[in-house]
Amino acid sequence: MLKENIEKTEKVQISSIYGPVDSWRLGKSLGVDLIMDPSTCSFNCTYCQLGFIQKITKDRKIFIPTEKVKEDFLKSNWKDAEIITFSGSGEPTLALNLGEVIKEMKKITNIPVGILTNGTLLNDPDVRKDVLYADIVSVKLDASDEDTLQAINRPATGVNLDVILSGIKKLKEDLVGAYRNTPILQIQIMFMPQNKNKIDDLAKLLNEIKPDEVALNTPTRPYPGGWDIITRGAHGEDAKKIKYPTKPLVQLTHEEAKDIENKLKELTRLKIISVYDE
Repeated sequence: MLKENIEKTEKVQISSIYGPVDSWRLGKSLGVDLIMDPSTCSFNCTYCQLGFIQKITKDRKIFIPTEKVKEDFLKSNWKDAEIITFSGSGEPTLALNLGEVIKEMKKITNIPVGILTNGTLLNDPDVRKDVLYADIVSVKLDASDEDTLQAINRPATGVNLDVILSGIKKLKEDLVGAYRNTPILQIQIMFMPQNKNKIDDLAKLLNEIKPDEVALNTPTRPYPGGWDIITRGAHGEDAKKIKYPTKPLVQLTHEEAKDIENKLKELTRLKIISVYDE
């Protein structure tokens, strides 16, 4: 009982807001963590900066009360941010109060809101309603086939590539008919040895989805050997503060990234941005 009370007290003291940190995709980003502790996601990606995900699930619930998030936000350096980004310690769409929190923040500021999601819950119409409150929705799509999905993203039971693609396409349909806001739809691809030769197949999927832009990424942060909440926003020098041993991951070379970028532009005619453009 005493241990539970200590854990609750620590959770109250830790802020659900972190940063702003410099994001190559979105600029000076203020992070919003609706999950916090433990790390909870419907993926367990081999490259995740959070390390091995402690709870792998696709069940939604409220992890952090909206009022606490709002209080933390008002105490933060939110005025220094160029964008407010929902990411943090896991998959943000798992939080049942995602839409509610976004609406509360939009009452306070006109700073754009972004959501980084793996797309696993987008078949749920309530989730799609929530993300429509954002200004940018960045959806992860690393795999063009089931084997690659299992190898890189290691999804929760019941999640497969068809489920993910179906959800993304439903979101795109909702965006076309959006009545209150039309977020930018970005597809983010993390390129690693397992998928860097799948460009043609990924291009086919991108042509089906037709996002507003595609973000090409490669692992820039090391994989920690244990869960530490600091990893949610650990960039540059901050990454050295992680208390667990970390290991670097295989990255694309600049030449590989440019070749992939040029080929995807040729095959899709979509707007492409790259982590190497920094």
